Amino acid sequence: MSLSYRQPGVVLTDRFFTVPLDHGEPEGETIDLYAREAVASDRAGQDLPWLLFLQGGPGFGADRFVGRHAWLDRALREFRVLLLDQRGTGRSTPATRQTLPLRGGPAEQADHLALFRADSIVRDCEAVRREVTGGAPWTVLGQSFGGFCTVAYLSMAPEGLSTALITGGLPALDAHADDVYRAAYPRIERKVAAHYARYPQDVDCARRVADHLLTHDVVLPNGYRFTVEAFQSLGIMLGAGDGSHRLHHLLEAPFVRTSAGTELSDAFQEQAQNLLSFAGHPLYALVHESIYGQDARPTDWSAERVRAEFPQFDAAKAVAGDAPVLFTGETIHPWMFETDPALRPLRETAGLLAARTDWQPLYDPARLAANEVPVAAAVYHDDMYVDPGHSLRTARAVRGLRTWVTDEFEHDGLRAGGPRVLDRLLALARGEA
Repeated sequence: MSLSYRQPGVVLTDRFFTVPLDHGEPEGETIDLYAREAVASDRAGQDLPWLLFLQGGPGFGADRFVGRHAWLDRALREFRVLLLDQRGTGRSTPATRQTLPLRGGPAEQADHLALFRADSIVRDCEAVRREVTGGAPWTVLGQSFGGFCTVAYLSMAPEGLSTALITGGLPALDAHADDVYRAAYPRIERKVAAHYARYPQDVDCARRVADHLLTHDVVLPNGYRFTVEAFQSLGIMLGAGDGSHRLHHLLEAPFVRTSAGTELSDAFQEQAQNLLSFAGHPLYALVHESIYGQDARPTDWSAERVRAEFPQFDAAKAVAGDAPVLFTGETIHPWMFETDPALRPLRETAGLLAARTDWQPLYDPARLAANEVPVAAAVYHDDMYVDPGHSLRTARAVRGLRTWVTDEFEHDGLRAGGPRVLDRLLALARGEA
């Protein structure tokens, strides 16, 4: 049953859909999907074209806006918007440490999670589209991993799309995860250097925190084992427009004097645990590297293996050698399934996914080369999360795709730039810019 309600300037409707767990077995087990429909209050009764939003991640539910916020305001001027919680996220049959044991043991859980990649998400979208639009094609807006899904959509079911819009999410069509991370670590290093240039006082502060974690066993209030590698992973913030400032604020006063000596303050620890915990989005850690699996090669904890090729990220050596401690970025490591209590029960499942060798291709280069759907993509000049070089090679491989390459925004440009970013992409797709 659908339920409608109002926020300032918008009418929202909760929508529920039932789709096959495995689209290769349409008569088999099903899962539930949730999406929030949004329409401008003054256009609620009109027959409007649909725009489907695919969130970044993987592993995050769709944005929960309040009213006509950010890019949604621009979209509501001409579209009825569907904000989909992709399978396993939000209210769409969530996959977590609490629910996955219902599937069985680690092997069964890994087989289950192998069905949560872009190919399954596209088939979900097509099932939803037929129900929502009556079969009419719709516009898709894909942010980050949502852009990966959009390219898979163009490969698998372009007949379902009237327009494709992508922000920070043009994937490499044939790169292995190792290629992705070899390109990523130098970008991460540049972001860290830029952060220290902006906030030079953070060099000493980060070294002090790293030294403390190397010489003390610290367990955060939620049970997270706070290691130096975990501290370095807070650099994921540096990929967002305000991330450097937020990291600096975190590092302003990490220590407090106590009767037992100098310790990490409760305030610092609380902020750190909220940033580090995967309790709200465990799929991000579980399937992150599998989004790059497309052949018989396992991903095999790629980010961890490739990191060894960049010894400058070794915090112990940095502290011993009086060098700056480098933060890391959007990388998932096996130790996370030991340190995080939300992931600990799933460590064997994660290992089985990392060893998997039966991944199928997600993109069809021949079909993309013959593409007829209008496509526009924002490529951020030094995106920390998605390699711009990979993105531009893919842009050249998709017939008719028009790019907007900019250094005005970081990876979160759709959030930060709001209506202006969506306006630019719509104009590009329509040949108006």
